[in-house]
Amino acid sequence: MKVQEAAVRILKEIGKPLHATEIAKLIIEAGLWKSDGKTPDATVSARLYSDIKSNGDKSPFVKVGPQTFALRDSTEIEGDTVLVFAPVEKTLKPHPTNAGFSFIDCAQKVLEEFGGKKPMHYKKITEKALAKGWLVTSGKTPEASMYAQVITEIKRQQKRGERPRFVQHGRGYIGLSQWMGRGLVFQIEQHNHQVRKALRERLLAMKPGEFEELISHLLAEMGFEMVEVTKLSGDGGIDVRGTLVVGDVVRIKMAVQVKKWKLKNNILAPVVQQVRGSLGAHEQGLIITTSDFSAGAIKEAAQSDKTPIALMNGEQLVMLLMEHGIGVHRSTPDLFEIDEEFVAGGE
Repeated sequence: MKVQEAAVRILKEIGKPLHATEIAKLIIEAGLWKSDGKTPDATVSARLYSDIKSNGDKSPFVKVGPQTFALRDSTEIEGDTVLVFAPVEKTLKPHPTNAGFSFIDCAQKVLEEFGGKKPMHYKKITEKALAKGWLVTSGKTPEASMYAQVITEIKRQQKRGERPRFVQHGRGYIGLSQWMGRGLVFQIEQHNHQVRKALRERLLAMKPGEFEELISHLLAEMGFEMVEVTKLSGDGGIDVRGTLVVGDVVRIKMAVQVKKWKLKNNILAPVVQQVRGSLGAHEQGLIITTSDFSAGAIKEAAQSDKTPIALMNGEQLVMLLMEHGIGVHRSTPDLFEIDEEFVAGGE
C-alpha cells in the first residue's frame, strides 16, 4: 500500500490531524506500509506534502501545521482562521466514481449558476453544492470546511500578489472577483501580473552565481538553516545544501539543484533521476527552475518506491519571492467598501 493510501486510512480512523511522526508510527504498526529508511516520518511528510503540491484542491490532504496533516474534508473554522478538525465518521459509505468537485470549485460553480452576480452566504453555497451533487464529502461540518477553504485561498493569493477569484463581503458572504469588473482591484492585479513577469525576466538575466545566491536567500526565508552554495551552476551535481528546520524540532537535510532555464526548456525525467542519485545520506531533493517540468519529470519525482524529489517551477518561484519580499516591495493602500448588509438609519 502506498504511503498516501495508508495515511488516508489512519487519518479517517483517528479523526483528527496528526504529525508525520505519528502517522508513520501508526501505519507501520498497522502493517499498512513498510520502510527500510531510518527516517520514515520524513518520508511520510514529504509524500503527503508532494501530494498536496501536485494535486492542489484534489489532494485528500491539507497541511495544518509544521509536519502536521489532516483530511481535506474535515476542517472547522472560527472566524477566518482554521483552528481545529472535526471527527470523521468511522463507517464511510463508498463514493461514486466521480467523487465530485473540490470545495473551492463547488463555491465557484454555485456562485456562477445561482449568485446572479451577488454575494451568497457560505452556508447557502454549501447547501446548493450538496443538493446538486457537486460536493461529495463525509465530513460532519461541510459548511465550515467550505468557508475555511475559500478564506484560505483568498489570503494565500493576496499574499502572493494575485487577484483572488473570491471576494469576502463580511458576515459569511462570498462573491466572485470577476463580478467587480475592471475597477481598482482589477488594475492592481494587472499591475502585479506585470511585476511577476518582470521579476521572472530578471531572474533569467542573472549570472549563475547570483541566481544561486538568490535561491539561498529564499531558502533561508522559508526556514532553512546552514544554507550553503556548493558550486557555480552546472548541469550535474547539487548546487545548494541546507537543513529545513520546523519549530526547532524537525530537521530535514535538503539537497537543491537550480536550473536557470528559458521558459520553453522544461526539466525532463533524467534530471530528476540525476538529482536523486546525487543525494547524500538522509537527504531529500529539491529542484528549482525558472522554467517548468515535463509530465515525465513530475511522475519520476513522485515515485512511491524512491526518495521523493520536490519540484518548484518558475511560476512558484516568483510567487515565493514575492511572498517573502525578495526582489520586490509591498505597497498596500487601504481600500474601503460599503458593507452590503449595512442599512442607513437601521430598520
